[in-house]
Amino acid sequence: MAALLEIDGLSKHFGDFTALHELSLAVERGSVLALLGPSGGGKSTLLRCVAGLERPDTGEIRFEGQRINDQPVHQRGFGLMFQDFALFPHRSVAQNVAFGLRMAGQDRAAIQDRVAEMLELVGLSGYDDRSPLDLSGGERQRVALARSLAPSPHLLMLDEPLGSLDRGLRERLMGDLRHILTQVGITALYVTHDQQEAFSLSDRVLLLNQGHIEQQGTPEQIYRRPATPFAARFFGLTNLIKGATTETRAKQIIVQTEIGPLCVDWPDGVEAPRGVVTVVIRPEAARLASEADEDCNHVRGEVVERTFRGAAYDVLLKVNDLTLSFEISSASSHLPQVGEAIGLSLHADALWIIE
Repeated sequence: MAALLEIDGLSKHFGDFTALHELSLAVERGSVLALLGPSGGGKSTLLRCVAGLERPDTGEIRFEGQRINDQPVHQRGFGLMFQDFALFPHRSVAQNVAFGLRMAGQDRAAIQDRVAEMLELVGLSGYDDRSPLDLSGGERQRVALARSLAPSPHLLMLDEPLGSLDRGLRERLMGDLRHILTQVGITALYVTHDQQEAFSLSDRVLLLNQGHIEQQGTPEQIYRRPATPFAARFFGLTNLIKGATTETRAKQIIVQTEIGPLCVDWPDGVEAPRGVVTVVIRPEAARLASEADEDCNHVRGEVVERTFRGAAYDVLLKVNDLTLSFEISSASSHLPQVGEAIGLSLHADALWIIE
């Protein structure tokens, strides 16, 4: 699939602060790319450079093969959607959705048809005459999405669109938003600091840290195979254990660590790390086990905290001087209490190695 948007060596400075440092990436036509990272990582600055709201200091932005660095915002044909809705409170829902169409000079009949189509798409048919002031936060965001999509933008850019909504509403809208973007088939850049949003809504994720690309790939790839300690911690993977590789056998790498030998499944075609490494243990890697279960990937320690979360328990385990965090299925009826010893077996495919 051909790249619709290409960014090559992009940098942006604000005084002595470097917001973006020589970024290069490509966005395929019809895909959703999530720009993920902490505050100050460069996500919104990158979005604003693509939109034409900021001018990069170096580098090139190409859309459909054409350089657009100097192209005015209104000539790029891109759609923008922000978390504060930015609706006109004195205009009806239909008038808000029709705004971009009227600015483009479309005739009244075409506008009415397109507005009806967009409101049906976002699940708001019949809301034409309602005021935005009478809508819930989720409904307002749907109107904002309909308004952004109505002019059929070449590229849709969403900057923390669900950030102002409460967690329950945000989770409900994530699925709806992904469905709508897929149904329309639009290419989109989606800025968020929330990994759950990024994983749920995107085809690929670009993790930014202090203006640099920390890692990029599919949601599954970057969660299961974090490239750096920063990436692992950002994705909530706090079980990072130093060790040294000792051997490779049957598509596994064995690492000697202070909690015992760890066997890590390793894919074909990926060079095996050597020497001192860091092993990442995902929280869902563990299951209850007896001490005699196996000679590798067995951890035994003391339960220092356990919290019931419905489908699983969050368990903190003290092993020597380390505190490890795991999610253990609540179907386990014999989970030890705080202060008791526990033995866990770790799935080899839920571990990864960072050099």
